[in-house]
Amino acid sequence: TPSSPVVGQGVVPIVWELAVPFMRSPSSPSDAVVIVGGGFAGLFTALALQRRQPNCPIVLIEPRDRFLFQPLLYELLSDELQGWEVAPCYDQLLNNGICWIQDSVVGIDQTSQSIELASGDRLGWAQLVLATGSRANDFGIPGVKEHSAGFRDLNDVSRLKQWLNNLNQQRDGDAGLIIVGAGPTGVELACKLADLINGAASVRLVEMGDEILPSSTAFNRERAQAALERKGVVVQLKTSVSEVKSSTAVLADGAVLRHAGLVWTAGSSPSIPAISPPPVLERGRLAVDDDLRLVGNTNTFALGDLSTRSGSPWPASAQVAMQQGEATAAAIANLRMKEQPQPFQFEDRGEMLSLGVGDATLTGMGLTLAGPLAFQLRRATYLTRLPGLSLSLRSAGAWLLNR
Repeated sequence: TPSSPVVGQGVVPIVWELAVPFMRSPSSPSDAVVIVGGGFAGLFTALALQRRQPNCPIVLIEPRDRFLFQPLLYELLSDELQGWEVAPCYDQLLNNGICWIQDSVVGIDQTSQSIELASGDRLGWAQLVLATGSRANDFGIPGVKEHSAGFRDLNDVSRLKQWLNNLNQQRDGDAGLIIVGAGPTGVELACKLADLINGAASVRLVEMGDEILPSSTAFNRERAQAALERKGVVVQLKTSVSEVKSSTAVLADGAVLRHAGLVWTAGSSPSIPAISPPPVLERGRLAVDDDLRLVGNTNTFALGDLSTRSGSPWPASAQVAMQQGEATAAAIANLRMKEQPQPFQFEDRGEMLSLGVGDATLTGMGLTLAGPLAFQLRRATYLTRLPGLSLSLRSAGAWLLNR
C-alpha cells in the first residue's frame, strides 16, 4: 500500500513502501495506471496488467474491503459455499505490485488527468480505467428503496437469511416472498429461495414482460421454467409493480399482494462518476470505441456495466467484464510501448444458471446440460475463474472435501 500522502492543492504523487522490492516509484504523478472500481472488470485488469508488465505502477481504487464473486452469491445464501470463497479480501488477492487505495472517487478531470478522492487527495494518471459497475434501478417507483432488498452484496445475503429464518420459524402460509424481475438474478434467486424455504411460505416471481429470461437460450429458459413449476414458485408475467409498502406490493392494476419480504431485481443503471469535460453517453452508458477507450479519448477506458459500444453492445455479464479486463490490460501494455491497442473481441462462452440447491442448467462450451452434473460443472468452472491461483486451489480443495 502507498504511504500516506500529504494533501495539498496539487496532485499527490504515489509513493510505494520499500517493502515492495520489485516496484519502482512513479517518476511523476502521471506515470501510473489508475483503475477505479474493484469488481470483475477492474480487478481482472489490474491482475492481468501486473502479469504483463511487473514494473508498471498500478493503483486500484475501491472502497470495499472484499471482492465479491457475484455469480456465487446464491451458493453463499444456501451455505453451499463459504464467505471466504465468495468474498475474499482484496489484500489476499492483490499482488505486491498493485497499490490498493480504499477510497471513493468524487471527480475525474480529463484535462489535467487527475482524480479527486473522497478523502480530499488527488492522484494523477497516465492511463485510466473506469470500472465502477452498476447500481439497482428502482425506476422511481415509490417504496422500492425503503421496503425492498436487492441481491447484490453480502448485506443482501444476510438480510435474506434473516427473512428465511423468520419464515421457517413462523410457518405462516399466508406470508411469502416476492421477487420482482425475471431475469437471471430473479429466476436463480426464486429457485434457491424455494428450496431453502421448504414450504414454510410461498415464493412469487413478478415480471412485467411476457416471458422469463428473455435474453437466455431456449434450452435454459425451458429448464428454468420447469424448475420454477417443480418448486411451486408462482410466476406472474405481464405484471408490473406500482408501489412497494412494508408488507404489501401494489400492482399496476390495483391488486395488492401481501409479502414478508420483497426482493427487487428488476433492473440496474450504470454508476458513472463525475467526469469533466462530460463524456459521450449512449443509452445512459459511457460510449466507447472498439478498443474500449472512451469516444474521443486516448487514455481512458470504460468497462463492464458502465459502458457500451455503438451499434454492437455487449451483454452485461461477468464473463464480458472479465474478458474486457484481460483485453484492457493488453491495450494498456501496448500504449505504454507506443503501440496501438487491438479491438476488443467478446467470445461468448455460454450461459450457466443456478436452479436451486444442487441444480443448474448450462449451454455453451459444446455442452447442453441440466441437473446435478450441470451444477457441478458450473461450480468447477467458476472456481477456475476465481482471481488468485491460491484462492482457486483452496476453494477447489474445500469443494472436493465436501462432496
